[in-house]
Amino acid sequence: MTSQPAAPLLSSSHLLGIEGLSPAEIIALLDLAQTYVVQGRSGDKKTGLLNGRTLINLFFEASTRTQSSFELAGKRLGADVLNMSVKTSSVSKGETLIDTATTLNAMRPDLLVVRHQDAGAAELLSRKVDCCVINAGDGAHEHPTQALLDALTIRRRLGRFEGLVVAICGDVLHSRVARSNLRLLSMMGARVRLVAPRTLLPAQADRFGVEIFTDMKTGLAGADIVMMLRLQLERMSGAFVPSVREYFRFYGLDRQKLAWAKPGALVMHPGPMNRGVEIASDIADDVEVSLISEQVEMGVAIRMAVLDALSRTFPREGRNT
Repeated sequence: MTSQPAAPLLSSSHLLGIEGLSPAEIIALLDLAQTYVVQGRSGDKKTGLLNGRTLINLFFEASTRTQSSFELAGKRLGADVLNMSVKTSSVSKGETLIDTATTLNAMRPDLLVVRHQDAGAAELLSRKVDCCVINAGDGAHEHPTQALLDALTIRRRLGRFEGLVVAICGDVLHSRVARSNLRLLSMMGARVRLVAPRTLLPAQADRFGVEIFTDMKTGLAGADIVMMLRLQLERMSGAFVPSVREYFRFYGLDRQKLAWAKPGALVMHPGPMNRGVEIASDIADDVEVSLISEQVEMGVAIRMAVLDALSRTFPREGRNT
């Protein structure tokens, strides 16, 4: 199946954060992703839309879901996909990020997906390369495609954002997922809450313009969506929680805590999950309340939509020869 050139959906040739998108652009991406959901469930999952284009996945941090879904998205669209292993690249020998960007740019890629431990890394690369850059997570800053796939999952199940109460619970301090989601959902009219122990809330958390709770019972009251976050122990240099056992007792989602939310509330988690730490297995695996598997499926569709949309802003003949 081949596709004809389509009109641009985005005003930028990069996706660096939710902050750079308008509500209309978000809706356009979700609508486009929905067509890829249908395609992904059909017998013919592939299209030649990105034939002749090169996608490089540059991941300085390990990732299973994000990297594999970008790889699958690129291949389903017909792109040539290269996964760069940072551990065996010149980065491990001391090469700077800018030198890496210069090297990659000389290879003339069309799309560069970047995950990096430092906030602002994707934005820096976008100023050094002549291709579309997609932020697949930078430090504790943003993870825009995760927020978009979460939004697609919510819209498919509940049909709207306006008026929904979404409780984002857990390690907000270290979570780029939380930052991207609260920006997107607030922009689209949802009522967002952050629920976490004080040690796992950012300083001046109220600057985000959302409700803040340190108690799960009051934070979950009336919530339509309970979005749990991974406890990111690898980013913690001090004692943020007494123990994982105590954390689960007070902030891990079990049946008792879920009962505090609105009847029929749905549960999300960006993965990977720490079962028995952030969420009980019987909830994570309960298809009646858990959207976790659907989030993974939506990840491929939304990343196909992002690659499609950005490729429209970067014509094949647009480079200097």
